[in-house]
Formats: sequence, C-alpha cells, structure tokens
Amino acid sequence: MKYIKLVISLADEYQETLIAELFDMGFDGFEQLEDQIITYTAKENFSVGDRERMDQLLAGFPGKGFIESEEIVADQNWNEQWEETISAQTIGRFYVKPTWDNSTVPPDKILLEIDPKMSFGTGYHETTRLMLRLLPDVLEKGDHVIDAGTGTGILSIAAIKLGAESAFAFDIDEWSINNTLENIILNGVGKKMIVREGSSEVIPEGDQADVILANIQKNIIMDLLPDFIDSLKEDGDILLSGLLEEDKEEVVKKLQSRKLEIVDTRQENEWIAIHARR
Repeated sequence: MKYIKLVISLADEYQETLIAELFDMGFDGFEQLEDQIITYTAKENFSVGDRERMDQLLAGFPGKGFIESEEIVADQNWNEQWEETISAQTIGRFYVKPTWDNSTVPPDKILLEIDPKMSFGTGYHETTRLMLRLLPDVLEKGDHVIDAGTGTGILSIAAIKLGAESAFAFDIDEWSINNTLENIILNGVGKKMIVREGSSEVIPEGDQADVILANIQKNIIMDLLPDFIDSLKEDGDILLSGLLEEDKEEVVKKLQSRKLEIVDTRQENEWIAIHARR
C-alpha cells in the first residue's frame, strides 16, 4: 500500500485544531514540530476534494497555513523516526511503554508493552487515553470483548490484562493486524485474542460481547452502530471514542435512538469518549 505524506506549515497554537480535522478525514501518524505538522494517509483515500478541503481549512487560520510538500511513500514504519522521543507514560491503571524503553514499571500499574508501527493506538493520543481510563470502570472479570478498529491492539490487550476472558479484534488495515499480532506476543495474551482483517462483517456469526470498544472516526461509528448492537449482549457496554466534542450531540442522539443508555462521557482537550449501555 502507498501513502501520502504531507508536511504542513502552521503556527503551533493552531495545530491541535487542525489535527482534529485531519483525524476526522482519515489522517494518522501525526508528528508535531515547531510551526510544522507531518502526517500521513492512504493514497487511495486522498482525493482532489480532500486536498481542496485542506487548503480551505489552512486558509482559515490566522497567518494562513499551507502545505509545504506532498509526496507518495511506500508502506513503512513511520514511528521509527519517533522512537527516540516516545517514552513510557502512566494512563490510569496502566503503564504504557515501547520495548526500547527500559524504565521500571510502578508496582501498582498494569504493563502494556506496545511497539507502534503505523498503527493508531500508542497511548499518545487523547482518544486512546480516554478509552484506557474508562475501561477499568466498565470491564468485569470473565468478559468477552469485541475491539473494532484495533490499531495496535492496545485496548484488547488492556482488557485481557484487566481480566477479560477473551477478545475479538479487527481492523481494515493489514499493517494494523500485523502490528497487533506482534503486540499480542509482547504482552503474552495470544491465547485469549483473535485478530481478523476487515470490518464488522468479520465478526463471527452469533458472537455476543459483554463490552464493545470502538476508537475510530465518527462516521464509521455511526455506520457500524447497528452491527455493534447486534453483537452486544443484553446489559452490555459500548465504549466509543475517536470523537470530537462537537460530535457529542449527534452521537448521543443516535445511541439513544437505538435504546442505549448514556452512562458516562469524558473529555480531554477537544476529544471525548462515551460509555453507553444496552
């Protein structure tokens, strides 16, 4: 698969706002530098209309941002160049670190050893942190989990380490599946996880989850919500993120229209996570 790499010139104070917009457009792998953002998206997903929308967005910022360069790159480990800057972090009950970080795990934390390779879900984005903080309040020992758009597999792995009996994870990107399989081995949870490439159609027929996790874009969540509900047990829980504060009203209405109860909503910066129950 080939990817578009964009180098964008934009003042630091406006970068988070632009990243939120780009994330909603399907971009991933953001690197923030002084007055500059580097980001990637699959070539097949980047249309002329997307380029025009980006130009309009950038023109709306004070001082006007612009795209410095655009190039096509082959499938690669984007995070390789970031390894020196990625370090361990504590997120709620978890201690998330890559294998090249030799720091000591605090005795009261659960280790998640995650090596990211193009996959979204390192713990460095607000949406992943929100999901990790919510998960211990929702998951019960022995639960079965379905993880939609698994990325690095971090949420499924976290669920297993919290006591889930099993997890079924899927993602449409082949590199995400490969990365998840690597991280499963690193964390010793392979016997309890199944990973498949594809969307909701790969969920085994009759599979019913106690908890469904979906840290993906709003439009995909809205499209897949009926499939999620079909795969959710009575009294089951859904944790959703990849959502902006401005998405909250629309998503909540959709959930309520499907007879789901809103249990909790959490926010970090402009990003939110929603916990709903059937």
